[in-house]
Amino acid sequence: MGEKERLEAFEKMLGAVQRQFEETSEKMERLKAQDKTKSATYRQLMGNRLIYRNMLDLYKLYGLIE
Repeated sequence: MGEKERLEAFEKMLGAVQRQFEETSEKMERLKAQDKTKSATYRQLMGNRLIYRNMLDLYKLYGLIE
């Protein structure tokens, strides 16, 4: 894999993580509005969001995003 392909793959992955973080946060807000914060779905989404947040924090730590 060349440098250009690696950069494209990185950008694609970064976009996917950012989208997943946003979509997960939106789903959590909808469940919260329905007072379903103790549901298994909400808790699974919370775990997923934490993973996405940690990934984004690592990107920031290494100066790959602002």
